[in-house]
Amino acid sequence: MATFLHRIGKAAFTRRWPVVLLWALVLGVVGAAAAGSSGPAGSSITLPGTEAQRANDLLGKKFPAADTEVATARVVMRAPEGETISSAENEAALEATLTAVKNSSSRIGQVSDPFTAKSVSADDTTAYAQVTYTAKDADLTDSDHTGLDEALESGRDQGLTVEASGNALSAPAQSHAAEVIGFALAAVILLITFGSLAAAGLPLLTALVGVGVSIAAITALSAPLDLSSSTPALATMLGLAVGIDYALFIVSRYRSERADGYDAREAAARANGTAGSAVVFAGLTVVIALAGLAVVNLPVLTTMGLAAAGAVVVAVLVAITLVPALLGFAGERVRGKARGKTVRAAPASKPGLGQRWISYVLRKPAKVLLMSVIALGVVALPAAKLELGLPDDGSKAASSTQRKAYDMLSESFGPGFNGPLTVAVDDQAPAVARSGAETMGKSLADLQDVAAVTPAVFNKRGDTAVITVIPKSAPSSDATKDLVDDIRSLAVTVGSDTGARSLVTGTTALNIDISAKFSAAIVPYLALVVGLAVLVLILVFRSVLVPVKAALGFLLSVLASLGALVAVFQWGWLKDLIGLEQTAPIMSLMPILMVGIVFGLAMDYQVFLVTRIREAYVHGADARSAVESGFKHSATVVTAAALIMICVFAGFVPSHDPMLKALGFALAIAVVFDAFIVRMTIVPAALALLGRRAWSLPAWVDRILPHVDIEGERLAQHAPSLHTHGKPDRTPAHEYSGCN
Repeated sequence: MATFLHRIGKAAFTRRWPVVLLWALVLGVVGAAAAGSSGPAGSSITLPGTEAQRANDLLGKKFPAADTEVATARVVMRAPEGETISSAENEAALEATLTAVKNSSSRIGQVSDPFTAKSVSADDTTAYAQVTYTAKDADLTDSDHTGLDEALESGRDQGLTVEASGNALSAPAQSHAAEVIGFALAAVILLITFGSLAAAGLPLLTALVGVGVSIAAITALSAPLDLSSSTPALATMLGLAVGIDYALFIVSRYRSERADGYDAREAAARANGTAGSAVVFAGLTVVIALAGLAVVNLPVLTTMGLAAAGAVVVAVLVAITLVPALLGFAGERVRGKARGKTVRAAPASKPGLGQRWISYVLRKPAKVLLMSVIALGVVALPAAKLELGLPDDGSKAASSTQRKAYDMLSESFGPGFNGPLTVAVDDQAPAVARSGAETMGKSLADLQDVAAVTPAVFNKRGDTAVITVIPKSAPSSDATKDLVDDIRSLAVTVGSDTGARSLVTGTTALNIDISAKFSAAIVPYLALVVGLAVLVLILVFRSVLVPVKAALGFLLSVLASLGALVAVFQWGWLKDLIGLEQTAPIMSLMPILMVGIVFGLAMDYQVFLVTRIREAYVHGADARSAVESGFKHSATVVTAAALIMICVFAGFVPSHDPMLKALGFALAIAVVFDAFIVRMTIVPAALALLGRRAWSLPAWVDRILPHVDIEGERLAQHAPSLHTHGKPDRTPAHEYSGCN
């Protein structure tokens, strides 16, 4: 691997113009394709194989006129305090408001009359109207959204309290402040790390190229693949973070090779052969983790994982081809400023923070290891109280019209009104379906947590009926979840008595099914991803204990991250610091998505840090000295890489999107735990305690494993010829400020 990437690096450095032009061509082609695309849409979540999804599919087939994909809105209107909505004045204001809504867009198909539809509260203070459009929410224009907003405002001007919910409302404006903040902070960290504008700017430039190619490709493919609207943000988040980090490692190693005396071309080639090998295998672990999300069999999660994996692949390709090419253009500016030949006091100067830290860890490895594990274990404790759910209007900001409408409906119609359950009853024989629906309707009314049951509505053929059940309890309450279980148990009894099939769907039923699906998928997902990654790491490090230790460290960091996520987003601890207005259950797909991403990033730091330790060991150092030497040479750049990732992820915390906000926080805190506690504390402590055993490998395994040479051992064996060909500088190495 090292010699292959060495040749790629040398070729890219030598033929830098063709390489740069090729990437410019790729960016232009995918950019042109993206310009002709409609962009990502808000894909609905589907759950193949679950009862809720089977019920949705059945209703879509049996009630084709009820198009569930068109945009809808629910307009909630309340009379002034002390008045009724049915009074002459307020009824006129209500009708005028709904007329304004009807005229707000040519895409509106129907607006219901609350008095005819009997959607007026028992206390006669609140009413709601259902608005149905003739187009999907993704096809609505700014004019449609503005018209609806103005219609709602006209009702407020007439003295009513008017709020609305539904997918027809305009989504919050997408801000790119997160990317800008993270990028700016990354630039500052790179400048401090390298002390050179050229060296700091190169990783930023290549990361922008990689992210540009990835996002353009995702945008171009969004329509045919029905990608989620969150997919580009996730790909940007990961692509920017790993893109900067991968280039950072190669540029850092290039400066180190230049300081060792190699000329620019040979230094770029050797940096690509050593650090580039680590980049390839680190990227491979990230791709494995993200592509492994497909085992959950949730389409939206699969596409998000594959799109993010694609962004990582692009980042790796940019790092091992475009970075060496740009190093050829940068020349001496990336090399660093000369320190001056009179700097003789350096050996007597105080050791740096990294050197002092590793010295402390190696003096007391058992104590450091134990304390670190206990600390992460304490932080992980809240994870035991993790609650999963899908976001609804009740989890939106208190200032939003959707949340206000949600609260008004709960107050006037009961807490269960916002989470109705839909029971579909069907059979090939209409008589059987009718008998089953009648029996089911009567039995549903007798259940403890049921507030109301609507009469069964049949399709034209009469073989399928829909019954709506309004719970007494709130959608996310345990009582409503128990009600879903009771209805499903009742469906089995009614089915055995009448022969008709009954299926339950609705938001709460969907939540229950998706939570069960994730719970069933997490173990096989972890087994697949961790197993494949351990095999890759065995291949890289030629050790069994090091990969196993890496996997255990990952479990510690991910559990601690989940604990912090629960404490902040579910319990509300320190929520004001991140601008969180409303606590809620954690989004169902969040834990498994976070596990996939965090595992990939954890293996990144494992590869980058331990590669330098193994490199020192392979080149003759004893086990303890190898830990110290490898840590000393990689601590600065690993710290910089971790800080960059933290800044990029934390930049998404101010986002209005609940999932991106939570994901940004979870990933930022996960990098803190994994990079600084697991990889830079637990890993060296464990390696010191294991000694030579850490690098042992059974002989039969060693014989069947190919030698990938990630440490550049073969480059060292060919050092005389490469050194001669590279015509190394004779300037003493200590005169260059390389970031090692």
